[in-house]
Amino acid sequence: MRRLLILILIIAAAGLVAFYWYTRPLPVLRIVTWAGEYGRAQRSAMIEPYRDVAHVDTQPGEWDGDLAEIARAVATHTYKGDVIDFELPKAIDACRQGLLEKFDAGTLPPGGDGAKAADDFVPGALGDCWVASVAYSQVIFYARNSFRGPDPATLADFFDTAKYPGPRAMKPGAKLNLEMALLADGVAPKDVYNTLSTGAGVARAFKKLGTIKPVLVWWHNAGEPARMIQSRQAVFATALSGDVFDARAASPGVIWDRQLYEFDVFAVPKGDPNKDMAMEFIRWATGPKPLAGVADWVALGPARRSSWPLVATNPELGIAMAQFLPTSHFSSAFAVDDGWWLTHGPALDARFRAWMRASG
Repeated sequence: MRRLLILILIIAAAGLVAFYWYTRPLPVLRIVTWAGEYGRAQRSAMIEPYRDVAHVDTQPGEWDGDLAEIARAVATHTYKGDVIDFELPKAIDACRQGLLEKFDAGTLPPGGDGAKAADDFVPGALGDCWVASVAYSQVIFYARNSFRGPDPATLADFFDTAKYPGPRAMKPGAKLNLEMALLADGVAPKDVYNTLSTGAGVARAFKKLGTIKPVLVWWHNAGEPARMIQSRQAVFATALSGDVFDARAASPGVIWDRQLYEFDVFAVPKGDPNKDMAMEFIRWATGPKPLAGVADWVALGPARRSSWPLVATNPELGIAMAQFLPTSHFSSAFAVDDGWWLTHGPALDARFRAWMRASG
């Protein structure tokens, strides 16, 4: 009887522990991202599934990218989010200002194929204070059946007005356009920013842009490039990679050669009391399967190579997503150096505006 009583007590104690474990208030982890389809994709593929994985109350939030909001949170220790999704330029700026926790990329899990994280993530995806989640890029649309001979296929074709005549549409600004010009002019990718750091290199980029200036028109918002191609306002247009999916019914030609890519990244605000829990979420969320899950919903490329074969079909539309992802066409992709642009951007933007106003 004594042994039976002890056994009953042990079972009862275990039951109480289990009851407490499953009914206790869960620790709260606040994950701040963007409104729209991207934020919805993250909620579906990352934020909600992590509740079951870690037994944590993951609470999504939204923000508009204002770094002043992060600075106030750090200064006052009143944090709206424990994990924040940044566009990479903002993350670099916040890291330089000391607003973010340092992240040890060596603690990230290996890829699904066993590759070290440092080798599995694409170039530029890991930083001192962040881990990339998705890649997006600038590509080139062209009007099908508008040229004699073979369709254009390279960045150089965008600048070849003799072989491919007609208006070109670009978004105003120095960033991306100057890199495009130098790459099309034969500068090796590894030398682009060293070249742009010199007066002669900047002059070379503007000289190349000058070869298409007489036929340039401008776009300003996502969706415009596809409409300009469809209406024949332009025969070429730079475009955001997300527009490839959105414009699939219109079926413009797409040049992925020398696409210029950037990232959205995860980071943790400095001094956040839930730092450890936030870091664990980032390690899990940037694993191969969660990243592929986001790409099932929205046409953004997973920042890890071992995620790419895992991307399947859109859960609502039944469309195979891989063909629309920038990372499915990465053989000649060019990584934009957002840190370089934070330093050099203001002066080059001013020069680009002056170049736009100048005749000839």
